[in-house]
Amino acid sequence: VSLKKKRDPDRCRNTAKHGLSMCSIADLIAYRSRGECLIEKVEEVDMPTDFGHFRLHLFRGLLDGTHHIALVKGRIDPEVPTLVRVHSECLTGDIFASRRCDCGSQLHTAMQRIDEEGTGVIVYMRGHEGRGIGLHGKIKAYKLQEEGLDTVEANLKLGYPMDLRDYGIGAQIISQLGVRQLRLMTNNPRKVVGLDGHNLEIVEQVPVRSESNEHNARYLETKKQKMGHSL
Repeated sequence: VSLKKKRDPDRCRNTAKHGLSMCSIADLIAYRSRGECLIEKVEEVDMPTDFGHFRLHLFRGLLDGTHHIALVKGRIDPEVPTLVRVHSECLTGDIFASRRCDCGSQLHTAMQRIDEEGTGVIVYMRGHEGRGIGLHGKIKAYKLQEEGLDTVEANLKLGYPMDLRDYGIGAQIISQLGVRQLRLMTNNPRKVVGLDGHNLEIVEQVPVRSESNEHNARYLETKKQKMGHSL
């Protein structure tokens, strides 16, 4: 058995060729998150932002040491549906305001919406860069997109599925915060399926506005047509 931190398409092919099985750390986390607690909260501080005042909860993964963040607004009541956004890390969009995607605008929209409502949670998932293929993989996919492929075709060309993300850790963070019923802010039906069943009840799917521009128009259309996003 081969154990690797990230899924590598070349290694996948090599292990299959020699009759070996391969399990990445991500696969192990996804499997074990269904039956045991794999996170711990390590710090909690106030976090004033341009989009409102939040309480930041820092969590650490017990298997791989990855840190994840939850921004919490107001008092969580397990008996009342809570507005929740599970946001996948996107360095280029969230930090550099890349116009190739809609990630940064979705994050800021969610923060503003939760601040307006007075109660809610944003879970910021590290390790989800490029829908789970990592920063290097994402940049290689961008290169293929410049050569004419769409975002799904680029992933497949590199040997990855169109989406590698698992939401088990995110579900555990939400549960630890005391949320039981979610009004989930997402356009992605796969995220609804990924969070459902972890002792969480999704009572409403709340769409998140995406800003279209000349650089991300094809990307958004591909997510709608090939990944079922509500855009």
